[in-house]
Amino acid sequence: MRENKLRSIWQGGGAAVNGWLAIANSFSAETMAQQGWDSLTVDLQHGMVDYQSMIPMLQAISTTETVPIVRVPWLEPGILMKVLDAGAYAVICPMVNTREDAQRLVAYTHYAPQGTRSFGPIRATLYGGADYFQHANRTIVTFAMIETAQALDNLDAILSAEGLDAVYIGPSDLSISLGCKPSFDELETKAEQAVAHILARSRHHGVVAAIHNGTPESALRRIQQGFQLVTISSDARLMAAGAQQVIAKMRAR
Repeated sequence: MRENKLRSIWQGGGAAVNGWLAIANSFSAETMAQQGWDSLTVDLQHGMVDYQSMIPMLQAISTTETVPIVRVPWLEPGILMKVLDAGAYAVICPMVNTREDAQRLVAYTHYAPQGTRSFGPIRATLYGGADYFQHANRTIVTFAMIETAQALDNLDAILSAEGLDAVYIGPSDLSISLGCKPSFDELETKAEQAVAHILARSRHHGVVAAIHNGTPESALRRIQQGFQLVTISSDARLMAAGAQQVIAKMRAR
């Protein structure tokens, strides 16, 4: 089975640099994949992407060594199994708030006896290899998003769910849940303390910690803190920022 480079990076003590795909287009996905990201996440939750547009995006990513990740809309077995069957090598699931949520996430993303995933890796075998079934449970990476006050209350229980590989902090939702303003980088004190707590407890349990960022500067700071996957911006935001720089220079003439 094809190697999952996220696991290789983490085993070596490194941090993965992850890009974000909100635009439902295979060419933009291919362009992003050619830039050297360790991984790219196709966003089915808040992006413009649906399942049918996700497939050619995954195909575009597979022309490179970039690891394909999919954020699903919700903790629902059907979509989790379909994105894995389509060739996602990692899944990010939003709003995991309890140990039971985490256990269901693990079950839906693993074949028996570890889980309840149905067998039908229709594209996953094309991407991963003919021996996909034998190695999928040890290769696929499962992220639970920690982004609510309820999840913080249940954090140790979530992190102790057997088979959970990683947690992914959504700073904006976490901030809102704690009564703070939504932000990626400049978090209010209560939210920043929660981020530090999640990181510390994740390391205690041997679970990888990941976080969303708005800028490279913030992402580099998070790596220094110990995060092992950092997301920086998105295709839509990067396109807008690049266009703004060009227009600003032209208008300043």
